[in-house]
Amino acid sequence: MSGGRATVVVIGAGQAGLSAGYHLKRRGFVSALAADGDGHAQDLVGGGGTGVVVGEPVGGAANGSAVSASVGGGDRVVVGGGRGAGTGEGGRGAGDGEGRRGAGVGAGEGGRGAGDGAGEGGRGDGGARTFVVLDGSAGAGGAWRERWESLRMATVNGIFDLPRFPKPVIDPAEASRTAVPRYFADFERVAGLPVRRPVTVVGVRKRGQEFVVETDSGDWVARAVINATGTWNNPVLPHYPGQDSFLGRQLHTRDFVTAEEFAGRRVAIVGGGISAVQLLEEISRVATTYWYTRREPVFRADGFEPEVAGRETIAKVIADVEAGRPTGSVVSYTGLAWTPYALAAKERGALERRPMFTGIEPFGVREADGTFTAVDVILWATGFKAALGHLDPLGLRNERGGIRMAGTQVADEPGLHLVGFGPSQSTVGANRAGRDAVNALVKYLDSTGAAIDNDEARARPGY
Repeated sequence: MSGGRATVVVIGAGQAGLSAGYHLKRRGFVSALAADGDGHAQDLVGGGGTGVVVGEPVGGAANGSAVSASVGGGDRVVVGGGRGAGTGEGGRGAGDGEGRRGAGVGAGEGGRGAGDGAGEGGRGDGGARTFVVLDGSAGAGGAWRERWESLRMATVNGIFDLPRFPKPVIDPAEASRTAVPRYFADFERVAGLPVRRPVTVVGVRKRGQEFVVETDSGDWVARAVINATGTWNNPVLPHYPGQDSFLGRQLHTRDFVTAEEFAGRRVAIVGGGISAVQLLEEISRVATTYWYTRREPVFRADGFEPEVAGRETIAKVIADVEAGRPTGSVVSYTGLAWTPYALAAKERGALERRPMFTGIEPFGVREADGTFTAVDVILWATGFKAALGHLDPLGLRNERGGIRMAGTQVADEPGLHLVGFGPSQSTVGANRAGRDAVNALVKYLDSTGAAIDNDEARARPGY
């Protein structure tokens, strides 16, 4: 694999990145990828290949047969058995001659078939705005691929539907690490998103008015970047005196697999967030647990109505990011809810919180009151921060460590948007942020005349 050139590079293929990719395609952007033999669905494929796979392939249609699928708003597309078919209000079929077949995708106002490269913000085949989604994972699913085995769909905070692609009925007992990646993979296929993986982005820098996205498989040059890297790859790992001397096991939430590996052991669980309470409840069934937090946990007594609490939280986070203040943890804005697992932990006596220990010794921890508690394991359920290290060359952070935002846009970089960051960390927020970022970028590209990715356009003054 190698790099290339695109109008927009999306970094990350979690919920926010997939939403951004969907809305780019809906606005007429086409794939920046050529056929690569990796089995990805592409907008433009040479050598007689088939274009975007829009129909749902799970049913296993035979080669050459037509597969139809609803793609939002009741529109239907047909793929296979001939040239591509258009969908969406104003969409058109893209079959354009030898060696190239495509299918139009996108429904509703402003939607255009991406196969013909037209649409609001597009410039037509051979001169269309292009995009690519770069993902560091080996397969679809984002960070959900890495969740612990015992995290079931019944206990996740909730997964909002991807754009115009309702979740199928999922067994509440199924592991989220299998159910969610399967749903994401189906969406990638149905939407025909140009996802390239595994690609690790190591840095992003400016070169004139363009961004250079440096990866382990070549550089991508783009007029705009939508960053959707989430938090999973940036765990918060506190340091306490004597930590390196501990002879037991230390791990972070991201390393946890199943409670059974701690059966019969003494486990210190550090953290006051949602994951900490979930893991505390689970591990306390099979082990002796001690719960440590820096502050007294706040459990909401008002019933925690998600819609009301969500609006309150978003307003607080928006105020922080617009002022350039670093954002806090999720529970610092929301508090904790009395979920079934929190109530179960309370009934078991596991929610007895201790103030943070002052030091770590080879066989345990030194308590705040000076006493010693022997432990075999320290589980740091201390959360995550936005994984933005690859953006450091851009110098986005201020003296307080925050990044000043205007909506999804970095305030001083109109071509750079952060989705799944700040107020858009939730799955519903990520969906909206992907749409908002694309709408803002189309206006920005229109205003600058930055649209076309062919050699003729790049030779024009001001490109």
